[in-house]
Amino acid sequence: MRLKIASAALAMTLAAGTQANAETFKFAFQGTYNQLDPYSLNETFTLGMHGNVYEGLVRRSADLKIEPALAESWEVLEPTRWRFHLRKGVKFHNGNDFTADDVVFSADRVRAEGSDMTTRIAKDVKVVKVDDYTVDFILPGVNPILHSEWSTWYIMDKEWTEANNAVKVTSASDTNPNYASLNTNGTGPFKIATHEPGVKTTFTVNDGWWDNKVHNLTGVEFTPIGSDATRVAALLSGELDMAFPIPVQDIKRVDGNAGTTALTGPELRTIFLGFDQKRDELLHSNIKGKNPFKDVRVRKAFYQAIDVDAIKAKIMRGLSEPAALMISPFLFANSGDFSRYPYDPAASKKLLEEAGYGDGFEVSMDCPNDRYVNDEAICQATAAFLARVGIKVNLNAQPKAKYFAKVLASGGYDTSFYMLGWTPGSFDSYNVLLNLNNCRDDKGAGGPFNLGGYCNPKVDELTKKVLSENDEEKRNALISEAYTILNDEVSHIPLHQQGLAWGVSDKVTLKQRADNEFHFKYVVKN
Repeated sequence: MRLKIASAALAMTLAAGTQANAETFKFAFQGTYNQLDPYSLNETFTLGMHGNVYEGLVRRSADLKIEPALAESWEVLEPTRWRFHLRKGVKFHNGNDFTADDVVFSADRVRAEGSDMTTRIAKDVKVVKVDDYTVDFILPGVNPILHSEWSTWYIMDKEWTEANNAVKVTSASDTNPNYASLNTNGTGPFKIATHEPGVKTTFTVNDGWWDNKVHNLTGVEFTPIGSDATRVAALLSGELDMAFPIPVQDIKRVDGNAGTTALTGPELRTIFLGFDQKRDELLHSNIKGKNPFKDVRVRKAFYQAIDVDAIKAKIMRGLSEPAALMISPFLFANSGDFSRYPYDPAASKKLLEEAGYGDGFEVSMDCPNDRYVNDEAICQATAAFLARVGIKVNLNAQPKAKYFAKVLASGGYDTSFYMLGWTPGSFDSYNVLLNLNNCRDDKGAGGPFNLGGYCNPKVDELTKKVLSENDEEKRNALISEAYTILNDEVSHIPLHQQGLAWGVSDKVTLKQRADNEFHFKYVVKN
């Protein structure tokens, strides 16, 4: 009865404020869409939503290949100078012309304080306007993958941003949003019509979009639905055209329902655990005066206490693949050379005893409960596994907005033990090495998403070599060397690559990308 009431209430929410028609597409995700500033949060769902409104110089096709977008072409004039030729005739949603000034402005803003996207362009890259439709990027050294992450570096309108006093980026932890946090002005195929953070967002079509329209939509309605049961019920009843993720236990139910289909496939995201290895004393532990996670034996003990095969079988219902590295095997040719440490509670207990923690200790664990597939359940299982070897985990599971505000640089990396998921935006190991494993300072300079502060200068050195090496075999050897160090030192605990599961009405056709970004431009309602 409770489910029916929730479903009925949802139906009223979905219907309110928008006239229903055959071309209005309604969908739900487990988490919220809050900040509209395209530089506030480097998180896949948020970036995908932004990508319906904003555009980059390049974009990725449905099969994830780089293709021209706001830049119609580019060339490498010399090894350290790239020239981008901008698309003429493109207008922002408010009618302003898109020009080189917007690119230079966006390059500065994306690297500014508060941005969660600073690694899109290195701070020592110079961005120079050649003319109104030509921009040069002058690099300090060779970088063959300069533009590989630019599909989610969205270009903003300089004039609009400055006129609305929104030049300063509102960080994920900032509770005082500026104009760009609640309003948009992109060049993309859709415009945001209404936005109630955490409640509902509606989109209208940008009839002046420069590209060919494939979709047949007149509008889009997004509603966040945190409850798996309510989300699935709304899809099955026809109130939604699409919902994701679908809980693994409900995939057969969605497939067996008349009128809906479950789209499943591998995702490039790796789910992993990390530790605070930087502070001399953990913020959230009963151990005082020292940090147990500075000892590799403790980190390895945690690793060997966790049964990832049980997580795959019981929590993920087979929709995951245990990981030995923090990158999908689809993205690194030498992945087969690496294997996980075996699940071995006895070995874990021995390591803890050798490290001086034979009686165990307490530590808090930060975990989102609406971001990854079965995220809270995985964290609960992790706590249970660790309890068997004497570690008491105090689980702090909360919605992603609060979680990211706490654990990211803007929140002071306020975590001792945490879960995170990562899809390298470049689909390349350099992204993983730099963002998650390079040494950083307290503000995030270095490896900004290395939440636990793991640091080995040798890995940093290898990362730099990986960036500039053009020979594929030599490059892969450098990557393997870095991953070997990370594995030996247990920089993190890779858990698995999660699978994708989207529930879709049979009245809709769309494209499921392996990076789990959702783009409305591919949607057709029958």
